[in-house]
Amino acid sequence: MTKTFGSESTTDQVLDGVNLSGKHILVTGVSAGLGVETARTLAAHGAQVVGAARDLDKARKATSVVTASAANGGGLELVELDLASLASVRACADKLLSVGKLFDLVIANAGVMACPKGTTADGFETQFGTNHLGHFVLVNRIASLLKSGSRLVNLSSAGHRFSDVDLADPNFEHTTYTEFGAYGRSKTANILFAVEFDRRHKDKGVRATAVHPGVIQTELARHMAPEVLKNLMDSLNASQPAGARAIEYKTIPQGAATSVWAGVVAPADLVGGLYCEDCHVAERVEDPNFRGGVRAYALDPDHARALWAKSEQMVGEIF
Repeated sequence: MTKTFGSESTTDQVLDGVNLSGKHILVTGVSAGLGVETARTLAAHGAQVVGAARDLDKARKATSVVTASAANGGGLELVELDLASLASVRACADKLLSVGKLFDLVIANAGVMACPKGTTADGFETQFGTNHLGHFVLVNRIASLLKSGSRLVNLSSAGHRFSDVDLADPNFEHTTYTEFGAYGRSKTANILFAVEFDRRHKDKGVRATAVHPGVIQTELARHMAPEVLKNLMDSLNASQPAGARAIEYKTIPQGAATSVWAGVVAPADLVGGLYCEDCHVAERVEDPNFRGGVRAYALDPDHARALWAKSEQMVGEIF
């Protein structure tokens, strides 16, 4: 009998009875929050996890729980990765390629949210450059390491509903910058990247999907004052239809559950090229007052191909 999961499911519930011994998995952003929990539960079920992080000292301290929980041959090794620097991204990819070990799953978990206007080391708007372009280059450079039957899981967000990508002005050179507008663009890009990556690789048995982890209190919100977070939650709940369930914070194990569900448990054909939330595939919803679902523009295949081409132009590489 197939198990069903939902918004309150945790990582350990999703992976209950699953043996990941012999699996090789890359997780970015393992210095805090969802990345640490994702790596922990995968290693606890036997996977060999490669954890990528910008600050390795911080990551070593944060992932002590991962090594302590590892079982059935599972374990963790760390690799340096600063997604806001393409030099660092390329160096990380080169290191993984030199090792040559194939991956069963890549979880592109790392990211930033609602930060002040700024640029990456390469001059890209910080959120688009870090959340999308950094992972775009990393994943495409190591695509040859994704074996048949493997998956890519991009962490997106319900925040994709704040805004579509703007391919004419990705760096806000002519557009008024807003923290959540930029965040929305980057999260829409995460979905579109999964859509096009899935299209390009599914004939080789490699699938891609995007997920929304839920509303969770982690370091991701470090640029937001507590009163801003409270006001955001209040406004989201105030906009809900009458009788709708209030939006509540998830725990970190609940937040990471959809990543491991989409990457390990869900059938590949069910999630490939789509967007998931609360351990299920999200419906397409255009009602701005409905908190769930995915906007159609984030799954549009032509839009996804256009973003891919624009991203190649921006990073100076053809994949």
